[in-house]
Amino acid sequence: MRRLPLRLLPSRRLALLLLILVAVLLVGYQRWEQRAWYWFKEQGVGAARQQASIWLPGYRVVLQGKPLAGLEHDETSGLTYNAASDTLFTVTGKRPQLVELSLAGDVLRRIPLTGFADPEGVEVIGAGRLAIIDERRRSLTAFRLEDDALSLDAADYPAFDLGFADAGNKGFEGIAWDSRKQQLLLGKERGPLGLFSLPFPGEDGAAGVMRALPAGQLFVRDISSLSYDARTGHSLVLSDESRLLLELDGDGEPVSFISLIGGLNGLSESIEQAEGVTMDAAGNIYIVGEPNLLYVFSRKPRTELPLN
Repeated sequence: MRRLPLRLLPSRRLALLLLILVAVLLVGYQRWEQRAWYWFKEQGVGAARQQASIWLPGYRVVLQGKPLAGLEHDETSGLTYNAASDTLFTVTGKRPQLVELSLAGDVLRRIPLTGFADPEGVEVIGAGRLAIIDERRRSLTAFRLEDDALSLDAADYPAFDLGFADAGNKGFEGIAWDSRKQQLLLGKERGPLGLFSLPFPGEDGAAGVMRALPAGQLFVRDISSLSYDARTGHSLVLSDESRLLLELDGDGEPVSFISLIGGLNGLSESIEQAEGVTMDAAGNIYIVGEPNLLYVFSRKPRTELPLN
């Protein structure tokens, strides 16, 4: 009997290619089956819900891997947006510093940090105050940053003990400010990873009781940074090991995600060791990754920004 060649219809062939592409991208990542499931769910999300969300699939990179001048020998970690100055802040771990950046990634000032062992996260918490997480000391320090500050000493400010004494180098890295509920959102890196809330209203650094938040659907290997969007009430979870940026709704359920692998979302190369994420007033997303490179993603198509 003569065998006829198998020929797929164009639509079936396209669907098969998409399935193969998804499988290739997901192999080797933790909980790949969950990621595939949410990818398929994303395909059916309507325009109204997309507009009510951050909706990460609508973003593309517009600034790729701009070096942070003068920080070549440091290790940047954490990122936050300051609406009052329209600038960014990050921290460095090798030589503890608080660094202010322009939205284009230019270093504006560097403030040495004394008494900090391993600063991993930084967040603007309103009224001119910032908070820094020291992973090694398992502490959170809040302070008011003056415009003419030349240095900061942890001993001058109250600190909150985050617990998990046995966490070692798997403690808290992510921090975000929920302005709606006036509380901090904290992300424990791994071993196990977790999300927590911490009321933190006092000028004296007084904090409430830290509570665990639902994190059962986080299909990531670790949490390296967090950001909160007051417009939608949703949060961003950055995972270095999974090379993934994930959007969660107010109940901690995944809404959307994008991969940080080269070839996707306009990236020519993968983002290595993504350590910080934040959003500005216009909804642009900023990611800092080692070795001290800045990436910017925008939802609206625009001309790609130069590296210099």
